[in-house]
Amino acid sequence: MCGICGIFDLKGKKRIVDSTVIKKMTRKLLHRGPDGVDYYTDGDLTFGFSRLSIIDLEGGMQPLFSEDGSIIMICNGEIFNYIELRWELLEKGHRFKTRTDVEVIIHLYEESGREAGFLNQLNGQFAFALYDFKKQQLFCARDHFGVIPFFYTTADDFFIFGSEIKAILEHPLVEKAVDLVGLDQVFSFPGLISPRTMFKHIKSLDNGHYLQVSPSAAAGVTVNVDDINVFEYWDVIYPQVGEIEYHPDEIFYIEQVEALLTQSVKLRLRADVPVGFYISGGLDSSLISAMATTLTPAVKRYSFSIDFEEKDKSEAKYQQSVADFIHSIHSEKMFYHADIAGRLQQAVYHSEYPLKETYNTASLALSESARQKNIKVVLSGEGADEWFAGYPGYKFDKFRNMQKKSVSGEIGQKELNERLWGDENLNFEMNLYDFEKVKRNLYSQRIQEIFAQVDALQHKVVNIKRLQGRDILHKRSYLDYKLRLITHLIADHGDRMAYANSVEGRYPFLDKNLVEFAVKIPPDLKLKEFEEKYILKKVAENRVPPEIIRREKFAFHAPGSPYLLRRNIEYIHDLISLARIKRQGYFNPDTVEKLKNQYMAEGFRLNIPYEIDLLIIVISFGIFLDVFGMST
Repeated sequence: MCGICGIFDLKGKKRIVDSTVIKKMTRKLLHRGPDGVDYYTDGDLTFGFSRLSIIDLEGGMQPLFSEDGSIIMICNGEIFNYIELRWELLEKGHRFKTRTDVEVIIHLYEESGREAGFLNQLNGQFAFALYDFKKQQLFCARDHFGVIPFFYTTADDFFIFGSEIKAILEHPLVEKAVDLVGLDQVFSFPGLISPRTMFKHIKSLDNGHYLQVSPSAAAGVTVNVDDINVFEYWDVIYPQVGEIEYHPDEIFYIEQVEALLTQSVKLRLRADVPVGFYISGGLDSSLISAMATTLTPAVKRYSFSIDFEEKDKSEAKYQQSVADFIHSIHSEKMFYHADIAGRLQQAVYHSEYPLKETYNTASLALSESARQKNIKVVLSGEGADEWFAGYPGYKFDKFRNMQKKSVSGEIGQKELNERLWGDENLNFEMNLYDFEKVKRNLYSQRIQEIFAQVDALQHKVVNIKRLQGRDILHKRSYLDYKLRLITHLIADHGDRMAYANSVEGRYPFLDKNLVEFAVKIPPDLKLKEFEEKYILKKVAENRVPPEIIRREKFAFHAPGSPYLLRRNIEYIHDLISLARIKRQGYFNPDTVEKLKNQYMAEGFRLNIPYEIDLLIIVISFGIFLDVFGMST
């Protein structure tokens, strides 16, 4: 819905902030909110706000104030159950100044006694900063699933935050330096893991968390970013094995999932502008679009899809089948491989970290299609694979358990699995133990010398207590949610690629009520024998074309660095030239040269997803250094 940024004086000395700074910060967020800009400066606090108008088009400008003026707030996102909350608050005597959805946050905060307990009443996607003049406290929170980003840092006892890091970098006191652990996370996991970012001393507020800062906390001492008090208010909590008694009838679970998903879609259709949806040709997006159509049969909605030039990769027939089935106004964009190089720099700029794949360039084209049709809001199907066992790893785990086989490989991998996940037989993504040798060889000599500090595997990535005693399917689900869904699919692949073209993505599978029920569904109704997403397929019966339900899960992998290298694109080759790699000092130039020759060899193909495209990370990291002016 918007872009937010701000500066808060932790010394409480009302130091004057140059107005040009907040204007520069806000200007960097105009792609998130091109419909209006406003600022607020008073005492210790400065806010900047750029608006994407979706609800209360005329009266929903921010910042927003409480009735007595003791609270001010800026919020990026949507509160989908705001109508119900608004009625409850009106009955309790609260008075609203606007019809916008996010105003309920201020009144809920007041109703809760100015404490954080109200956050779990919100069903939405949000990141907000709320200043309480009475308590002299800044209260910032991020939604349950981290759909909306929130970044922050400190500099000279100023707390500086923004919807995107590029806004924070506009503050003259913020230094630009690469977080090497963040870089190693990109190699080791699906993406960055909050609170880490690619920028040293800049943090991402984790999903389901809030923070509080006040001048009194900084009295006489310098406050570093690690000193900021951050608190968890929500997480996905799977039951331990044997902890709950499952309902004996699968119809109960099917009906509940159908009802909760329908309600989630209904809430996410709330807008004062047209709402469209993405259609991939798979089960998840097809079910969402079908439910949206059933809920609003009189509304003709736009649907959007991307098709690829290779016939064996095309999903156009499935996408068109769904579009015909729901009678949408369908817009299909052909994405040519030649488009990848032209959009790669833009994708890195908006992602704010190096990419492991080029598919983000296609996501940019998809949101561009929506914007060209003046569609500001789209529904998408992310999240179903994580809650309903949609990835191949769930089948591998089950097969291994049935065969009573342990993870193959050296004892070191089992010890690493035990340390990271609390289960020696749980491999996530790949053999990270063996991959350490690959990473070490790729890094420069200077980084190899400090590898023990840089190695992402030496740093906590998840709360291991949330895995202990759980079913193997639930363990993998929790890791997929924390390490893939939040940090990659919803962050750089979802929010950032949509907002790059001023489009808001909404994700019905990321509904608090739906997920809190999904964690209590028996594992064998998610993966029944070896059929993934069994219960979701039952919900989809008679709602989507039968061929969508029957088809095997299809994972498209966009052409990576081998394709780009063979096209002899000058700037791509320059990014991994021997001279540049040496000058930057992050990677081993000899290793990069060997990889380049290997990848360019005739007939060479990466076995994705079992092999990592190492050079696309090196290439996009070079772009990252350039577009953000990072030090070498």
